[in-house]
Amino acid sequence: MATPTTEQRPRRAERAARSGEPGGPAARRRSSRSERTERRRDRAGGPLRPASLVAESARLLGAALAPAWRRARSLGSRLLGPVTSVVSPLGWLLIVAVVALWTLGGLLDWSEALIAAVMGTLLVLLAVGFILGRSSYGVELDLTRTRVAVGDRAVGRVSVSNTSDKPLLPASLELPVGAATAIFHLPRLSPGQVHEDLFSIPTQRRAVIVVGPVRSVRADPLSILRREVLWTEPTELFVHPRTTPLIGSAAGFIKDLEGLPTKELSSADVSFHALRDYVPGDDRRHIHWKTTARTNKLMVRQFEETRRSHLAVALSTNLNEYATDVEFELAVSVAGSIGLQAIREQRNLSVLTQGGPLRTETGRNLLDDMTRIEGKAMRSSALDLARTTADSVPNASVVFFVVGPEVTPSQLRSAAASIPPGIRCLAIRCVTDGQQSRATIGDLTVLTLTTLNDLALVLRKAAA
Repeated sequence: MATPTTEQRPRRAERAARSGEPGGPAARRRSSRSERTERRRDRAGGPLRPASLVAESARLLGAALAPAWRRARSLGSRLLGPVTSVVSPLGWLLIVAVVALWTLGGLLDWSEALIAAVMGTLLVLLAVGFILGRSSYGVELDLTRTRVAVGDRAVGRVSVSNTSDKPLLPASLELPVGAATAIFHLPRLSPGQVHEDLFSIPTQRRAVIVVGPVRSVRADPLSILRREVLWTEPTELFVHPRTTPLIGSAAGFIKDLEGLPTKELSSADVSFHALRDYVPGDDRRHIHWKTTARTNKLMVRQFEETRRSHLAVALSTNLNEYATDVEFELAVSVAGSIGLQAIREQRNLSVLTQGGPLRTETGRNLLDDMTRIEGKAMRSSALDLARTTADSVPNASVVFFVVGPEVTPSQLRSAAASIPPGIRCLAIRCVTDGQQSRATIGDLTVLTLTTLNDLALVLRKAAA
């Protein structure tokens, strides 16, 4: 056989590639492509391998049994919940110990363990005897006032009556008051007998105190089991911040009934500014006929745009701007006093904090929201609050910034610069160590206040 020449070898390789002979380049490329395709098919959810098949079966089985498991858990909680809820942590520890002792005593024939198990079982059974029985009480929780100021006296009354036809044994009532719990001891009550207890609630700090619900408690002397029955609904007691009345010019508000004239000109308002030439489209009712007759051309009145008094109070709740909690509480009281004065005078009012605006429809709503204010360290400063106030209340006539002593004069200047021109700005710095003063930074009046009782005097001087 003749050996292929050098020219014939490339032709044979090309024929092998076209015909797909084993070992040819095309065959090798097809093999690698098929392997990559198989790998992609496996990743894309192709034929499942044994491990994937087991995992998929487990997932489908779990999805099918999930509704049944939820129903079983709900049924178990309804049936066993009343039983397990009366067991205290000490009771659970005792039950576990008793079960362990019974198991060890039976398996190891350990007499001491069996004796301890018997004693533990007797303790549990005796505790069950203490919590059994039904109580028929008529309980009434009455707070004299649900809204008081800091330092005012908050008094309440708990009235308990026996509504059954049998005497009731002595028992205990618990009344949660905030984080504390008051305990009332009930004597033996005859059918129809009423027992009353008075209590007072400390109001040294501004807070929303949840009072109640009143619950009766049955428990054994060792507190292994404890059964509680709720008789009333919880009641909120609002301890409002202290406020001081502002009278006369001390309010520092604009007294003009029609509002403060601005530098914006308008073609229809009540504050006359000047006369100008008539422009097509002007209201003919504003033509000044005497000047028109004298100048022999139409002249119309031009007015200054006025706005009704709208007070905005920006209270900073960033604790980084206050040295002590007393200064922060003073700031809350100052904002509340100014807001209440505006509501009494039936003026438009907006009160804003870093947490958002407060309700200002009534004085009660305002003080309720101010009671819920919680100061905390945050990145949002008084300058950010001023910008928010400018965007939220663009039609304000007076803006009060109530801040702490850590706010620098440059920050106050920047805060006042963020308010649109034509709006009067006042800043009240609440300090505990220092003297009352009045300063001016550009168009901003800065008042330094040390005590709430001097707020009226400081505002009177600022209004003057």
